[in-house]
Amino acid sequence: MTNRRSFLSGAALIGAGMVTKAGAASLPEAHVHSTATTAAPVAPPNGRPYNPVVTLNGWTLPWRMKDGVKEFHLVAEPVVREIAPGMTANLWGYNGQSPGPTIEVVEGDRVRIFVTNKLPEHTSVHWHGQRLPNGMDGVTGLTQPGIPPGKTFVYEFVARNAGTFMYHPHADEMAQMAMGMMGFWVTHPRDPKLHAVDRDFVFLLSAYDIDPGSYTPKINTMTDFNLWTFNGRAFPGIDPMVVRKNDRVRIRVGNLTMTNHPVHLHGHTFEVTGTDGGWVRPSARWPEVTTDVAVGQMRAIEFIADEPGDWAFHCHKSHHTMNAMGHDVPTMIGVDHSGVAQKINNLVPGYMVMGDKGAAMGDMTMPLPENTLPMMTGTGPFGGLEMGGMFTVVKVREGLARNDYKDPGWYQHPQGTVAREWTGELPAAPRAPDAPPAKPSTPVDVKRDGDMHHHH
Repeated sequence: MTNRRSFLSGAALIGAGMVTKAGAASLPEAHVHSTATTAAPVAPPNGRPYNPVVTLNGWTLPWRMKDGVKEFHLVAEPVVREIAPGMTANLWGYNGQSPGPTIEVVEGDRVRIFVTNKLPEHTSVHWHGQRLPNGMDGVTGLTQPGIPPGKTFVYEFVARNAGTFMYHPHADEMAQMAMGMMGFWVTHPRDPKLHAVDRDFVFLLSAYDIDPGSYTPKINTMTDFNLWTFNGRAFPGIDPMVVRKNDRVRIRVGNLTMTNHPVHLHGHTFEVTGTDGGWVRPSARWPEVTTDVAVGQMRAIEFIADEPGDWAFHCHKSHHTMNAMGHDVPTMIGVDHSGVAQKINNLVPGYMVMGDKGAAMGDMTMPLPENTLPMMTGTGPFGGLEMGGMFTVVKVREGLARNDYKDPGWYQHPQGTVAREWTGELPAAPRAPDAPPAKPSTPVDVKRDGDMHHHH
């Protein structure tokens, strides 16, 4: 079985003779970030000012300024990503993570990105949605040769349009994107006051098919994925999005999976204010609580966080809020298999009947294969959440500091505002008034070809 050590050792061999010392000295530093926690927003140290974003369970890639150009260094390489506590995956990504770091620039910036390939095959980087010279578009074989293993290519262009974009390979896409190679790109407006919000979150949607007990995705899967993630994390490993009451909040969601995702927010209404094609004019917006993010698309939503509480935020496809699903499991609701269960228990002590009353797990626990997440997990203040996959919580609180993103814990509900058991007398069930008797049907005359026919 491929484990973390053997998986990463191949990358070390590829990178050992990557560049000469002189060549390495001329490159900007290749910053690495391997933890799965959400990094706090970082104000730009130089260049034009902007309002930084917060990458959910991710970070922003630092740069250096050289002769007025922002220089970044991306390293395409095998990485080990913790999907949630108790499970890691052997993926491909950038600078120690999958998805890779968010790149933040300002409209009008000249940007230079060095891309070093530590993968065992050639790669490229396509700057999804960007307006740039054709030779910088990153399509292997069409606009450039592939970047061979151990080599470094450079991309350079002006960030012409403010908006939200993505980056990913256009080389052996089925394998490289299925293995997790993707990242977010934000081009901020030249005027920091334009489209300004109080809190600005970004993340990518990704999906993997990883058999229970294994570590590496099956890259030939077309539809039957079993792990659905926000920025490479499955609930309960996804951090909450913490906001102050009455903040204007933006959430930018990019989709590089193989299917669409109707993203749903509880407790608030929002407007779609941006796509990967640009900002949506105010006259073209309308209120929503769910927006569908199709394959290869980005959607930016905005709302006023005026309702305190812990509000669910998730994909509304029910199987996308589960982990480690089996696609060939029959429905057993209503089936009495107690006799069979007893026989199985004689052979397999500890066997538990499941599915005869529904799929809720409750407090049941059972042995799992190595490196496998339960289907539904996570615990809230009232018990099991029975969620996995693409699920997190928007935590709206009063009195937070402007840049306070620490998890405030569970919401303390005011007295009398939580649904509870009713123990009093039930009101009488309302009845519809008696309907008047039906009138007898009357003949209908239909004229055909000059003849009169009577139909009842």
